[in-house]
Amino acid sequence: METAPVLIFFASFLALAHSYVFFPLLLRLLARGKMPNQLIFKPTDELPYVSVIMSLYNEDKVIGQKLETLFLQQYPADKYALFIGSDGSTDRTNDIVAEAVHSRDNAFFYPFTERRGKPGVINHLVEFAFERHPAGSDHILLITDASVMLTPEVVFHLIKHYRSPDIAIVDAFMSHTGMEQSGISRSENRYISGEVRLKYLESVVWRKMIGPFGGCYALRSDYFNPIPSNFLVDDFYITMKTFERGAQAINEPEAICHEPVSHDWREEFRRKARISAGNFQNMIHFRHLWWPPFTALGFAFFSHKILRWLGPFFLAAMLAGCAISAWQGNIFFRFLFLCLVIGVFVVPMADVLLKKSGRNLLFFRNVRYFILMNLALLQGFFRFLKGIRSNVWEPTKRH
Repeated sequence: METAPVLIFFASFLALAHSYVFFPLLLRLLARGKMPNQLIFKPTDELPYVSVIMSLYNEDKVIGQKLETLFLQQYPADKYALFIGSDGSTDRTNDIVAEAVHSRDNAFFYPFTERRGKPGVINHLVEFAFERHPAGSDHILLITDASVMLTPEVVFHLIKHYRSPDIAIVDAFMSHTGMEQSGISRSENRYISGEVRLKYLESVVWRKMIGPFGGCYALRSDYFNPIPSNFLVDDFYITMKTFERGAQAINEPEAICHEPVSHDWREEFRRKARISAGNFQNMIHFRHLWWPPFTALGFAFFSHKILRWLGPFFLAAMLAGCAISAWQGNIFFRFLFLCLVIGVFVVPMADVLLKKSGRNLLFFRNVRYFILMNLALLQGFFRFLKGIRSNVWEPTKRH
């Protein structure tokens, strides 16, 4: 039996196992006995100025509630301002926002008439924020999405870490709501919850959290870099630019935000494929940060992100290596190939049939979710190869 297919199989298997199993276990071991950032502001201290940056596009189903969560933040009013931009919204978003902010001296609304994409809106809003309060270590940008609801102390819990001069980014702790038996909500929540834990552990061990979730995070304003017009994943780009300057990024578990979890397979697949194209953009653009993976940042970036983004290729290599070895007569690899075929093809199809009959088995649903997530990565890769010229896109439908 040739050794090349065997090596291909085991190398690919170990790459996936390292990212999904060994790396999280290693982080748990390294985090034992370590404390998160202790150099923090107290509520009675002189706190930094905060500019909330929020880009909107057709968010009339959620924007009213979101604005209430921003208005109710327990933070000094004279050091807190809202900068809201509408990216050519065609529903009632503009009317709702205009009515909500018209009597507030610290809220500014910019209804852009032409679409420019979320990153383009963020770039413009940051310019407006800097006109009112210059960039500097005492000015913090809080970038948030309309669908993410903040508990009243989120802003303070994010901002308190900026007493530490090396911290550039503080991410909120995302909690999902609205899980259902049908659809992908439980599988999506399980995956995102694992990501939240990983980001927190990276914060404790190295203060090198590999990208915020993007729904609500704080950024020291003098670390802001305008986002290129063709970059799709703006929060990851911003974080990597801070790492280029030697800054730190952490997750704050007390800054709790709530976001409805996705239920629709098609909508979530489309969203993940778009994000995946942006992931490959960042992988190439910031390759000097993860290769060679011998620094703390490089090791975390490579283990947490790069290996996962390459997941569909590892799965294909495992199938190919197994198939060749099985064809050569190896009994063990015949059994492995059968298991892979069942896992990759049979279980997802069985989940589809079971769902039609009203049955929802979480194990089958999780396997199907994993396979579709990797198919979305693959589609995103081909979009990346075609070239990305614009970051304007249609967001996931709100319910």
